Amino acid sequence: MASQALDLFLSTNIEDLKAKGLYNVIDTVQGPNGPVIQIDGKSLINLSSNNYLGLATDSRLVDAAVKAAKTHGAGAGAVRTINGTLDLHNQLEEKLAGFKHTEAVIVYQSGFNCNMAAISAVMDANDAILSDELNHASIIDGCRLSKAKVIRYKHSDMEDLRSQAKAAKESGLYNKIMVITDGVFSMDGDIAKLPEIVKIAEEFDLITYVDDAHGSGVLGEGAGTVKHFGLSDRIDFQIGTLSKAIGVVGGYVAGSKQLIEWLKLRSRPFLFSTSQPPAVIAACIAAVDILMNDKDLIDKLWENGRFLKDGLRALGYDIGHSETPITPCIIGDEVKTQQFSKRLIEEGVYAKSIVFPTVPKGTGRIRNMPTAAHTKEMLEQVIGVYEKVGKEMNLIG
Repeated sequence: MASQALDLFLSTNIEDLKAKGLYNVIDTVQGPNGPVIQIDGKSLINLSSNNYLGLATDSRLVDAAVKAAKTHGAGAGAVRTINGTLDLHNQLEEKLAGFKHTEAVIVYQSGFNCNMAAISAVMDANDAILSDELNHASIIDGCRLSKAKVIRYKHSDMEDLRSQAKAAKESGLYNKIMVITDGVFSMDGDIAKLPEIVKIAEEFDLITYVDDAHGSGVLGEGAGTVKHFGLSDRIDFQIGTLSKAIGVVGGYVAGSKQLIEWLKLRSRPFLFSTSQPPAVIAACIAAVDILMNDKDLIDKLWENGRFLKDGLRALGYDIGHSETPITPCIIGDEVKTQQFSKRLIEEGVYAKSIVFPTVPKGTGRIRNMPTAAHTKEMLEQVIGVYEKVGKEMNLIG
C-alpha cells in the first residue's frame, strides 16, 4: 500500500500549483521538432524549441547518426574512464576545442551535468562563488553540490559584483573565489557584461566561469559570447550545450588542458555515467562542422529574431530588453499567462508559458524562440495571432 503521507503531500501540492497557475501540462510532439510541429494531430507553428538553427532535423546530422550507429553500434558500452571512450568522442572534443578557441574540451551527457560536474570538481567548502541572481538552475544546483559559500549578486550589476568580490577577497575566509554567469540569460535574452566581469575578476583573482548554453551557435560567429567579446584567452571555464544550436543532446566544458585533465580525473558525472552513444556524437560532429564552415544559418536566425521582435513591439507587447533572438512576451500574472498560451495554441501558435520557478513570481511570460528554420510567412502568421488573442484578452489596445 502506498504511503498516505506521500499521497497527501502530492495531491495537496499538485492542486495548489494548479490554483496558482504554476502547473505545467507536458505535450507530446508527434514527429520531428521543427518549425512546425504536430500535437494531437494538429499542426502548430513552433516557437518553444531551443533548436535555434534548425539542426535537430537537418539531414546531414541524421545521415551522420545513422552511419555511426551502423559502424559503432547503438551504445558506447561503458563509462569514459574504462572503455567507453570511442574515437568519435575524441574527434568531437578536438573539434569543439577548435570551435571554442580553447586548448581542450570534455563532453558530458547534458548541459545540466556540466555544471553539476565542473563546479563541484573545483570548488569546495573552503571556497566562495559569486553567482548572478538569474543564473540557470543547473548552476545553482552545481554550486550547492560544491558546498562552497554562494554569494548572489544583483543581475548584471557590476557595482554589486565588485563590492561582493572585494568583500569576499578581503575577508580572507576563502581559498578560491569563482564568479559564475550565464553568457546569455535564457528567459530574458540579455547578454552578460563579460568585459566588466573579467576586469573585476582580474582585479580580485577570481576564477571565471561562463555558461554559454544560449550563446554558442548564436553569438561570436557561432563560437559564443566569450568569442563575441574577444575574451577566449581570459575565461577559465566555458560551458556549452549540444542540445540547443547544435541540435542534438549533451554538454561540454572548454578550457585549458590542465583543467580538462582534472575534470576527467575528478568530475563525477564523467566518472560514473556511461558515455553518449555513437549516433549522438557523430551528429554533434556534423553540426559543429556546419557551424564552423557556414554562417548562413546564424544570419537567418538573427533576421527572424529581429522580424518577430519588431512585430510584437509594434503591437504594444512588453518584450523586455533582449539582445538576442530570444523574444520574451512578459504578461506578469501566472494564471493570465497560462490562459494566453492556451489561446495562442488554439489559434495555431505553439508558444508555451514560462512561470515560477523558472522565472520570478509575477513575471510570467511567453518565451518565443524564432529559429533559422522559420519562414517569414510563418512569423507573419504568428504576429497576426498575437494581435488577435492579445486584443481578445485586453493585453494590448
